[in-house]
Amino acid sequence: MERNNRLKRLEYWAKARLGKIAFIDIEYRTKKVWYGSDYGGFYVDPTHLNKDSIIYSFGIGEDISFDRAVIEKHGCQVFGFDPTPKSISWVEKQDLPAEFHFYPYGLGERTEHVKFHLPKNKAHVSGSIFDHQLVSDEDYVSVPLKSFSDIIKETGHRTIDVLKMDIEGSEYVVLDSILESDIQINQLLLETHERFFSDGKSKGKQFFATLKAHGYRIFAISDTYQEISLMKV
Repeated sequence: MERNNRLKRLEYWAKARLGKIAFIDIEYRTKKVWYGSDYGGFYVDPTHLNKDSIIYSFGIGEDISFDRAVIEKHGCQVFGFDPTPKSISWVEKQDLPAEFHFYPYGLGERTEHVKFHLPKNKAHVSGSIFDHQLVSDEDYVSVPLKSFSDIIKETGHRTIDVLKMDIEGSEYVVLDSILESDIQINQLLLETHERFFSDGKSKGKQFFATLKAHGYRIFAISDTYQEISLMKV
């Protein structure tokens, strides 16, 4: 695993230096702790997390190690969202902690049903609304998405301590609706997918510029440079 992570770091630096992807670096120094598995985890600043903290987890797949970790260590209330049929089936079979609340729909630009491309590799769970190289153009299902504002109306939260988002490319189309809401979000944990798009670099540059303009600063980056943690400062 460590060797793979070193290769991923080298791959990132090579692509960034060659101008193929948006370059990112640490912008803010604070405490960071890794929560979850190597595959499904993120860095978090745990300083103010407690049993009253609200965590939103968009993109569950078949790995809730991150969600279990914040519950076990802090007793947080975690609200998980995923529209993927395979993920929904998997979640239904789990012995879930009482603090974990699952919603069988995803986050989108608007509330609607969309065409959801399933992965070409049937051992994988992550599909996408975008037709990229890892998903099938012919194998798809219709799944429900809800806008951020409609989700907030349903849950009633006004403050989110940590919002985690691994939604297979949709981060670029939902970000504005999240940031322009009147919801206080203290930490954003994001997996980005520039690699899915021919204009991925420009998407990445605009994405991080928008986050910075709204007061978010990068405080941690995973060894693979795909999981990025930001703090509202």
